[in-house]
Amino acid sequence: MATVLSVSGSPSPTSRTARLLRHLDTRLIEQGHEVIPLDVRTLPAEALLGADFGHPAIVEAASLFARADGVVIGTPVYKAAYSGLLKSLLDLLPQYALAGKTVLPLATGGSTAHVLAIDYALRPVLASMGPAHITPGWFTLDKDIAVAADGTLTVAPASAEALAQVTDQFSLALGGRPNVLAATG
Repeated sequence: MATVLSVSGSPSPTSRTARLLRHLDTRLIEQGHEVIPLDVRTLPAEALLGADFGHPAIVEAASLFARADGVVIGTPVYKAAYSGLLKSLLDLLPQYALAGKTVLPLATGGSTAHVLAIDYALRPVLASMGPAHITPGWFTLDKDIAVAADGTLTVAPASAEALAQVTDQFSLALGGRPNVLAATG
């Protein structure tokens, strides 16, 4: 199957966005894909903020993008846009780092007022990077993502169903198996 790079653009070590992505990664793995997680917050700040294109961590991140058949981009929404941390990484990638790839944009946030951030802030940037296809994305409210003390993630049923659907559409676009699992919850 396909190799998927799953990118979390959250700066928080306890990020709901990253936890949600890792949850969806499991679904993609069960559908036969190889998934490589990348938490942008683990990249050196001095390389990201100093635009150090040659820093080994940035070179490695760019090579992960090059290797992937598909890319899941997840970000919290701040001030009606994707995170500055994610922007820092995207700015350091080659102009056409997504050329020929299938991309799934996802976002999390505290208010439905930010639901259009995927289509009006993130999607245009991703489109400028030359992907073959950007599948429909999904915005998940923070209140729909619950993390138990043991780290177990639970997603509200309506959001879980929508996330399952967009993840399966992404998987199908990569040549995956359709409808192999019930909604993630």
